[in-house]
Amino acid sequence: MNNSNKFIIAGHEFNSRFILGSGKYNVELIKAAIEYAGAEIITLALRRANTNDKENITDFIPEGITLLPNTSGARTADEAVRIARLAREIGCGNFVKIEVIRDSKYLLPDNYETVKATEILAKEGFIVMPYMYPDLNIARDLVNAGAAAVMPLAAPIGSNKGLCTKDFIQILIDEIDLPVIVDAGIGRPSQACEAMEMGAAAIMANTAIATAGNIIQMAGAFKKAIEAGREAYLAKTGRVKEKGASASSPLTGFILD
Repeated sequence: MNNSNKFIIAGHEFNSRFILGSGKYNVELIKAAIEYAGAEIITLALRRANTNDKENITDFIPEGITLLPNTSGARTADEAVRIARLAREIGCGNFVKIEVIRDSKYLLPDNYETVKATEILAKEGFIVMPYMYPDLNIARDLVNAGAAAVMPLAAPIGSNKGLCTKDFIQILIDEIDLPVIVDAGIGRPSQACEAMEMGAAAIMANTAIATAGNIIQMAGAFKKAIEAGREAYLAKTGRVKEKGASASSPLTGFILD
């Protein structure tokens, strides 16, 4: 694989485009994600890195793996900022995944609070990777706020429903000059492959592997699917691109009184 195909976030290079999410953790899952899915980035909720716990999840993550603490549980920008700062204080590094979720039923991110948290933390030197509902205007605001990547959801967290927001993710891929990492809702390797073929920079998944009958086999399947999707994207197969939106009323030539 040549350098042009490296996955780069804020100057940091990775060979793998698979990121392990933090929803359902166990030692078997972490081992499979690293050894069979090739994960080089693993997210973790701060409570799982608590050194007072009997089982500290970081004890099972080998050296060389980049930790991506998330702000799971934050309901406001201020709460997300406090969690991120604490994660850095206990040694999790500068990477942070911003999650601000007030909606307890569907677990949809609060895009506006996410932008606020991103701006504050980017100014403090964090490498901010915000989880967001795919909205072009919000994505542009996140770019301006200093985000290192954007992480639009494919479907609600843990749902395994796949690319429900496909068309909106494609808009972000086409218009945003940052890595677009498809996060949440990917339920099958084929869906990961499709997202990569669209031009996504990486895939984050957890539930699809964690709940598989054979975790090792599913981890390997995700690795192959992500690589195949990336290769297809790079091959530029000549697929006709769908047109963007077309206004139903003219946007120019208004008659003024």
